[in-house]
Amino acid sequence: MAANNRADSFDVAVIGGGPAGLTAAIALASSGVSTALIAAPERAPDNRTTALLASSVTALETLGVWARCREQAAPLRVMRIVDGTRRIWRAPEVRFEASEIGLEAFGWNIENRHLVAALDARAKEVSLQRIDQAAQSIDISHDHVTIALGDGRVVTALLAIGADGRRSLCRTAAGIETDTHRYAQTALTFNLAHTRPHEGISTEFHTETGPFTLVPLPGKRSSLVCVVDPAEADALGELDDAALNLEIERRSHSILGKITVEPGRGAFALSVETARHFATSRVVLIGEAAHVVPPIGAQGLNLGLRDAASIGELIATARRAGGDLGAPELLARYDRMRRTDVGTRSVAIDLLNRSLLTDFLPVQGARGLGLYLLDRVGPLRRAVMREGVAPRMAQPRLMRGKAL
Repeated sequence: MAANNRADSFDVAVIGGGPAGLTAAIALASSGVSTALIAAPERAPDNRTTALLASSVTALETLGVWARCREQAAPLRVMRIVDGTRRIWRAPEVRFEASEIGLEAFGWNIENRHLVAALDARAKEVSLQRIDQAAQSIDISHDHVTIALGDGRVVTALLAIGADGRRSLCRTAAGIETDTHRYAQTALTFNLAHTRPHEGISTEFHTETGPFTLVPLPGKRSSLVCVVDPAEADALGELDDAALNLEIERRSHSILGKITVEPGRGAFALSVETARHFATSRVVLIGEAAHVVPPIGAQGLNLGLRDAASIGELIATARRAGGDLGAPELLARYDRMRRTDVGTRSVAIDLLNRSLLTDFLPVQGARGLGLYLLDRVGPLRRAVMREGVAPRMAQPRLMRGKAL
């Protein structure tokens, strides 16, 4: 629906048009909440991919999104961890199979452009006001939020949901600070074509500089996240296509045959950044506005989708009860709900990453023992798999297949 040429008032304004913001806006609009989605049109193509866990796929199915992009996604039926280090203590290879816990797949890997296109298409079908403008400023009062747009218009809302990324204007307006840790690592991201089938197996090689993870895409294609130190990242970035193809094939031990790197190389420094509050003063943060984690263990966007589902559930419940959608009690509950989930995932990713980088033998031994136990102890392995796919303490209604 086109934006009007006057100031508009809504129950909720979602600022940011990435997957987390779109999911929150669709969920709210579908539940009858008056919602505006404020986002400037995307200019740069997004060549990244996302491994959507099964619970995230359930949420997208519930919102009527998944059927639009299912054919562009590849199932992750097996997750394989291989110790590719050259250290004294090496961990055994471990395979996790989704069928062992009664699932078709742990999740599905999809290119972000296909996911966003499906969300955009669904957004056009619900009662959602799309405003294709960037938010220029946000002013917070005791009973509403005022958003000034790039074309001079103004939007007011009872609550603003900041889905506007790691440089969040919403977070700044609410005066929320972040805690940040930067790693001496760079993540290189590529999409690849290869000559051997991946057979639905995601393979993660653990190396001394970080994970080297191959994740299936439809056909004989995969996405790759290669974590290395900054100097090595620079050296790899200078390789021409032919040399890079050979280097990726070498690092992947030729398990996928001949490699062809597709256009659209990505590189970014690794860091962890967490907002000290996920909600305050009529502003809620979701996605990377609230938390940034390294691309390890398929947690980033899945955390953001759980943010969106959680705040959607709280708002829909408050709306039916006739409550204030920006009430301090609602915001405090959201903060508590998301703090544990985000905190535990961030700590787990950090510990795994640090265990790969250290030369301290006891830590290497502990990592190897942990993987050995996962390989050998079935109940432990199945419990870890279930918690990884569907955290018991963070399962909002949408993730359980229930409408808001």
